[in-house]
Amino acid sequence: MSQDNKKNISRRDFIKTLGAGAVVTSAALAGCKPKGQTNTSSITGEVPTDKMTYRTNRHTGDKVSLLGYGCMRWPMKDGEVDQDAVNDLVDYALDHGINYFDTAPGYLRGLSEAATGAALKRHPREKYFIATKLSNMAQDKYARSREGSIAMYRQSFERMQIDYIDYYLLHSIGGDNVAGVKERFVDNGMIDFLLEEKEAGRIRNLGWSFHGDVEAFDYLLAYNNIQWDFAMIQLNYMDWHHATGRNVNAEYLYTELEKKNVPAIVMEPLLGGRLSRLNSLSQAPLRQLHPDDTPAKWAFRYAGSPDNILTVLSGMTYLEHLQENIRTYSPLEPLTPAEYDALEEVTQLMLNDDFIPCTECQYCMPCPYGIDIPGVFSHYNRVVNEQRMPEDAGDPNYRKYRRQFLIGYDRSVEGTRQANHCIGCGICKPECPQRIPIPDEMNRIDEFVEKLRLEGKI
Repeated sequence: MSQDNKKNISRRDFIKTLGAGAVVTSAALAGCKPKGQTNTSSITGEVPTDKMTYRTNRHTGDKVSLLGYGCMRWPMKDGEVDQDAVNDLVDYALDHGINYFDTAPGYLRGLSEAATGAALKRHPREKYFIATKLSNMAQDKYARSREGSIAMYRQSFERMQIDYIDYYLLHSIGGDNVAGVKERFVDNGMIDFLLEEKEAGRIRNLGWSFHGDVEAFDYLLAYNNIQWDFAMIQLNYMDWHHATGRNVNAEYLYTELEKKNVPAIVMEPLLGGRLSRLNSLSQAPLRQLHPDDTPAKWAFRYAGSPDNILTVLSGMTYLEHLQENIRTYSPLEPLTPAEYDALEEVTQLMLNDDFIPCTECQYCMPCPYGIDIPGVFSHYNRVVNEQRMPEDAGDPNYRKYRRQFLIGYDRSVEGTRQANHCIGCGICKPECPQRIPIPDEMNRIDEFVEKLRLEGKI
């Protein structure tokens, strides 16, 4: 190939030139990882283009890829979405059988819808399903009014450059109980409006996503005997029987949807990444069965195995994550009884962890005081997962763990963005789908860190 041709070759053509079996690092598409986060080992082997598992939506006949693309975490560059990287990831996903893309007005501070729409606009409309949401959660009368909600709905069409939405969701049902559902969707007539939009063909499937209050879930599922086309729930092997915070056991949610003939879409199959970062003790039961399989593959197989699951969402910022997940579902190997037993053993090992149920969804961001809330929680949870918490001064590993905790904290979270800068304003609290008392946890972590720092000076 001539030097001129090398200069002119597109990023997408470069990927195709490498071939389906080539190794491609995430940096080739999505830029560098955040400071302190190292690359996982490169994943080798074929990435199939024609073996994706599909599920059929029995209400519309849509043939939906079991792996769906969550567009909350597109790669960023200089504070903006890296559109070239998004285009490449979307192209790769479509080339390998993924056809479901999920976004929302508030993702990436409002940038996700436009970036997702721009990337998909370059492909035939019938090749993909695009999902977005009525995210009228703000504690603002206009935002929750009929006028404000309709304005948000119409803005989504403009941002994504489309004239119909394949899957439209009432966003975050249960975040503020039944009264909130009534205020946001019933009393202002928005459910009736959206049903009319569906009748007119501007919405093909109407559903909702759920976080929080189970009474709100039950209320909306039964509301006016509407046959909902789908619903999104948090489902993973920890949350099946042991949901924490304001989450509800996924077994109940899934079963109730199945009774009502409502296909389920899965969010948080990795529980905010926790299930991809198992410590060696927790991984042991899995390695006995499949020594080479990653914890992420186990979690995705679990999420995709139930028959009533339409698609499983993953926010794949890096190419190697996209490749691994495509392999997992191309095709899916449903879990066996022995494998379910192994995951239950893992669950029992993890139940006693002092874990903060943060899924790193970024809803709490940006913090007006610059705190990297998900980053603080992520570092803390990582140490909990790896069972390296410096808690007992009598532990022979205490000094080593204390040093590792502090060095890791400073490397992963900039000093000006650490927990000690939290003033307890509480702006973040109503935004958290997991209902984490964020200021309280920030204060607890700050006190813990200061204790460790002072001990190092004694």
